[in-house]
Amino acid sequence: MQKSGFWSNPLVETAGYFSVVVLCIIVTMVLFELVTKYNNWEQIKKGNIAVALATGGKIFGVANIFHYSISRHNSLPEMIGWGFFGFTLLVFAYILFEFLTPKFNVDKEIEADNRSVGFISLTISVGLSFVIGASIS
Repeated sequence: MQKSGFWSNPLVETAGYFSVVVLCIIVTMVLFELVTKYNNWEQIKKGNIAVALATGGKIFGVANIFHYSISRHNSLPEMIGWGFFGFTLLVFAYILFEFLTPKFNVDKEIEADNRSVGFISLTISVGLSFVIGASIS
């Protein structure tokens, strides 16, 4: 059955998905703010490159997961649900990264502008977003 009408217009669909995903990214960034021990936006304002790298990786990772979710699901609720499931896996990966580095505290290193830790955090978020996205069914 072919869609018709205002809501099936590609421009309207794109604007709708864009709006929903931007809102979801804002929500996920608020949730990441609660997970980290530092204030992301305050640290970025101060010029903390490590926090900017880690935060940018999270934003890219969440957007990439939603990219896969949009491309695989026809309904908005399904897309949002799978996107948030993917986000949950990304948060789990962040917590796992902290757990697997017992010799240093990831949050403290990123807050101290340790750019190598910030870059690894970015890489984990981006890399796993492709794995999570590919597995979204």
